[in-house]
Amino acid sequence: MSTGSTAQGAAGELRSYLERIAPALHREWPDRTSFEARLAWQRALHEGGWAAPHWPVADGGRGLGVVDRLECDAELARAGAPDIAGVFGIKNVGPTISAFGTVEQRASLPRILATEEIWCQGFSEPGAGSDLASLRTRAVRDGDTFVINGQKVWTSDGTRATHCMVLVRTEPDAPAHKGISVLLVPLGTPGIERRPLRQMTGEHGFAELFFTDVRVPASALLGPVHEGWRVTMTTLGHERAGVVELAASLERNVRDAVAEFPDGVSDPVLRRELARRYVEARTVGLMGSRVLRSLGEGREPGPEQSVIKLGWSLTTQRLGETLLDAAGPSGLAGGRNGDGAEAQRYLRVRASTIAAGTTEVMKNILAERVLGLPKK
Repeated sequence: MSTGSTAQGAAGELRSYLERIAPALHREWPDRTSFEARLAWQRALHEGGWAAPHWPVADGGRGLGVVDRLECDAELARAGAPDIAGVFGIKNVGPTISAFGTVEQRASLPRILATEEIWCQGFSEPGAGSDLASLRTRAVRDGDTFVINGQKVWTSDGTRATHCMVLVRTEPDAPAHKGISVLLVPLGTPGIERRPLRQMTGEHGFAELFFTDVRVPASALLGPVHEGWRVTMTTLGHERAGVVELAASLERNVRDAVAEFPDGVSDPVLRRELARRYVEARTVGLMGSRVLRSLGEGREPGPEQSVIKLGWSLTTQRLGETLLDAAGPSGLAGGRNGDGAEAQRYLRVRASTIAAGTTEVMKNILAERVLGLPKK
């Protein structure tokens, strides 16, 4: 397993591995969007040591940096690989357990890689979505256990996950960002109820989680008690590379959209709109390159992350609108290929201005931290 290879070397090694495994996976799982297909792909990647190449070698990864990851992501996209099934465990929860976990907790890391554990994040609550500090789910220490009561909502992969990284308030009288702790909770624990949330696409990718007198051992505490905000910021910090990945993939998404027109784009209005989407995507990509340089030099990226997220969200949404317009009235029914892809994509991308920080939150960050505008 390589640890210090260049981006080109790592990407080449992954390309060779994908050439061996991808054809069989595509034959067995022609619908690569299903959860079962994503599980199969993750297991196959894990067998070759590619499930989490950015993880440290000691944790089962390859120790690759951000540049290497982007090169490898491009190879996965070229091979038609879907998103892995345990994406939150791989990208967010696992690295946080690596940073704060006990020996017992770190035993989850190989199980995350192998899909034996699928993790979700119990962050958002009714009335406390982007404002995590307003969470109200409580955990009270009772001897050697914590007793959890509360509700989480819009929990990604909550219907499929086996475990949840739950933010709870352990000191109710503390200031907003204090008195929060993080608990690692198996979702089979008595007192947990899951309710799938049906989206307008018809999918059930999110769930509500209800905790009623849920008892977990004190050993479930990740990091110091009452210091969950610091632990959470570490979790969210691991999304920095994800922001760059969004920027890198956006231009490719526009090119893939153009490739969907086998005879080319002849309509001048559509050509102009697609050109606008490409310029927008290219602009976001250049900003991503700037963040990439900062990360490569060991510096903390500034508020340009919010610019990237804002630009990615709006361009992704506009691209979905453009392609639905191009399909015409038939796009609402069967679309160009009869599979309803344009309508489904249009509905799915509506969430791009909400997920991982709403557009309103991004604009507030830019107004306050870049423009220096006063808070209300």
